Amino acid sequence: MAQSPPLLELIAVAQRYSNRQRTFVAVENINFSLHEGEFVAILGPSGCGKSTLLRIVAGLQKPSEGRVLYRGHPLSGVNPYATIVFQTFALFPWFSVLENVALALKARGVPPTVRLARTMELLDRVGLDGFESAYPRELSGGMRQKVGFARAMALNPELLCLDEPFSALDVLSAETLRSELVELWTGGKIPTKAILLVTHHIEEAVFLADRIVVMDKGPGRIVADLSIPLSHPRVRHAPAFTALVDQVYSLLAGQTKAEPVELGSAPGEPGVTRGLPQVSIGHLTGLLEHLTRLSTPHADIYRLPEQLGVNSDAMLRLVEAAELLGFVTVQNGDVALTALGDTFAAAGILGRKGIFAVRICRLPLIRWLLTLLHASENHCLTWDVVHIALELEFPPGEAQHQLDTIVDWGRYAEVLAYDDSRALITLESEGLLHLPPAEKPS
Repeated sequence: MAQSPPLLELIAVAQRYSNRQRTFVAVENINFSLHEGEFVAILGPSGCGKSTLLRIVAGLQKPSEGRVLYRGHPLSGVNPYATIVFQTFALFPWFSVLENVALALKARGVPPTVRLARTMELLDRVGLDGFESAYPRELSGGMRQKVGFARAMALNPELLCLDEPFSALDVLSAETLRSELVELWTGGKIPTKAILLVTHHIEEAVFLADRIVVMDKGPGRIVADLSIPLSHPRVRHAPAFTALVDQVYSLLAGQTKAEPVELGSAPGEPGVTRGLPQVSIGHLTGLLEHLTRLSTPHADIYRLPEQLGVNSDAMLRLVEAAELLGFVTVQNGDVALTALGDTFAAAGILGRKGIFAVRICRLPLIRWLLTLLHASENHCLTWDVVHIALELEFPPGEAQHQLDTIVDWGRYAEVLAYDDSRALITLESEGLLHLPPAEKPS
């Protein structure tokens, strides 16, 4: 039987932001469609443009290029058939639960008597009957997000857009709310034709969605569109479920290519400046130490988040950082220690610092800053000066993350020092003396 026309279509959509120096590409050449009855997850690492796409779909943001069609018609302005539930609860603290939900109906001009009955029905549907008079401060995070769901459902949206709706919740609350969302959706208790979820949580996407649109960054683009042929309720430890999770991890983690590893270019040089994954040294060291304790030479990346107590997005950043530094290789969703990674994990405190210093001084972004500091008066620069320079290469928020990571890594390696009281970044001369001459900034 032929499939019905799409509810939503994105055709060659791109979103770019410009400053006086350069243009940043958030998403590029995005093509996908969503049909009635589908629950689709847009999955990808932080910074790949997932939330940007959701705002475009909802009509809160106009794309720089491409077309957005809703039921075959070009979308102009806010999409009247779509509603977004955000990761923050966005409730009015001075309103009760009932008043927060009823507000959406009041804005649509629904009469007070109908409004009350409709609100009570929705609260009962999401399991909040009995909490009508409670205020947001009295509710747990999961219950506050249920209010957000009820308020979104009050508008009877054809398309329900969910922007990381479980990410601000504790683990147990998130698990409960996911299961309840599945129950509402599969039981036909959500007055919506389709659901579009944005998430960086791989297991969440496989647990909830009928399809997963997998994105990567640099720029944000679709790398796969996977059907999830599993019926609900889904069992997380079933072989078919774990096989799909493993497949998605493999897509996002990629494959380690032959040397030399692509390091990118330094700011101001031709080519793409590769940013550093935002990870802590402690977590990176913990990953490497964990890999040394395994009985097999390779580890399934998808099993590591549960073993180490981190989410999938953080795990992918850790694997990316370890690969960038030459401590691991990645193949087919598996990660394996290199000889250097094994040496790092087995070394003492000073030995690890020495290895880390040599490896990070290979990275163009860190070599760029070391070179600037080496050439500057007193070998120091203010935080703001470096931050402004990085904003020419990265969007403002990402420039802040990059500078945080550069300084954290550089201080651990004892090649940089930072004085917070003066917001001053300086060369750590004694640390530099320990580096091989070829690795020093020229």
